[in-house]
Amino acid sequence: MFPKDIVEFEQLLPAPFADRALLQHAFIHRSYLNEVEDTNGLEDNERLEFLGDSVLGFVVSQLLFDRFPGYHEGDLTNLRSALVRQRMLSSLASRLHMGEYLHLGKGEEDSGGRTRPATLCATFEAVVGAIYMDRGIDAVHEFLLPIIERELEVVHGAAMAKDAKSRLQEWSQSILSARPHYKLLLADGPDHDKVFTMQTTIGGVAYGIGRGRSKQSATQSAAAMALYRLGLHAPEYQPNPELEAEWPLPDVDLDLE
Repeated sequence: MFPKDIVEFEQLLPAPFADRALLQHAFIHRSYLNEVEDTNGLEDNERLEFLGDSVLGFVVSQLLFDRFPGYHEGDLTNLRSALVRQRMLSSLASRLHMGEYLHLGKGEEDSGGRTRPATLCATFEAVVGAIYMDRGIDAVHEFLLPIIERELEVVHGAAMAKDAKSRLQEWSQSILSARPHYKLLLADGPDHDKVFTMQTTIGGVAYGIGRGRSKQSATQSAAAMALYRLGLHAPEYQPNPELEAEWPLPDVDLDLE
């Protein structure tokens, strides 16, 4: 199929481009240039994609910083990662029918390039880069915020609906590529009224201690402490100086660079 006229896409934007060639540039896939004899100075969209990736990260970071003033750095990072991952951006690109405006080479066209998630994600980032180059950061805000508002509500709601143990597992698998493990440290008291003390470790390092009337509640408390000590959102965490003095933990020292 032939790509649609870029003017149609421009009508979806909050304001027209001052330099429409920039917008056209965002839809030029490198496969197209490989099959055109005279490119007439055209470039593919990969440089705009590079720029757009950084601009997108900044705008989403600023949105989250302003929207959630009580959140720690770890919570904000997790939300940002969910909003700028390939699946999310390709979904936004599909909603705006960006694939229909792409200039592709025949091979890319025939292999489904217009609907390929990686291509759509890259195109979305290139469009963000083009908007930034044409009209600046405020224009990116105007374009982006309305279309990610629903996604932000979904991502945030899903994250906050999960219990402490689930949130810790998702974070540790995503960031540290390791699952938390839970160990029973102590079961104190008679059978009908036991109090359990659980410890959570990640990669062999202890991050949290919890105490409760069941192993499950003690595990959730240990996970909540671990989240808190990692700088993540942990409204369930309730400090227990006596417990923490009885079972001291090493300082948290993460190098995530």
